[in-house]
Amino acid sequence: MFKIALFEPEIPQNTGNIARLCAGTDTELILIGKIGFSLSDKYLKRAGLDYWEHVSINLVESFEDFEKIYPPEKFFYALITKFAEKTYKEIPNQKTILIFGNESSGLPENIRKKYFDKTYKIPMNKKIRSHNLSNSAAIVLYDLISRNNFMGLS
Repeated sequence: MFKIALFEPEIPQNTGNIARLCAGTDTELILIGKIGFSLSDKYLKRAGLDYWEHVSINLVESFEDFEKIYPPEKFFYALITKFAEKTYKEIPNQKTILIFGNESSGLPENIRKKYFDKTYKIPMNKKIRSHNLSNSAAIVLYDLISRNNFMGLS
């Protein structure tokens, strides 16, 4: 029902943690664009532990290809960014793809502008620039899953 898309992730440990989250929730993981590490990276494998066989993962070359494979007419895009006005609690409960930017620069401005009405933030104080990527994915995904009575998870 839900999917997580990472746009040009840079840190293997974050992607590994998110892959483990996806394995434990039957959530597809989509990696978009240039990945800042090798998928055989030891840190990626360590973070994902021995759960990789349980992760449904799709590599997509560009955001344009992502839009073709997962068209916005069929899927609800929820872009998670600190530049949003709405909070993640306002994400509709439907066939949603949670889209996260990379660790150093987030989602590109052109993508945020194109889907501005579908941007959501995780509220935080002004002491930090952002939350950790894997923590952010877990916060938002589990909120959606909890709205669906945890979707058969035990």
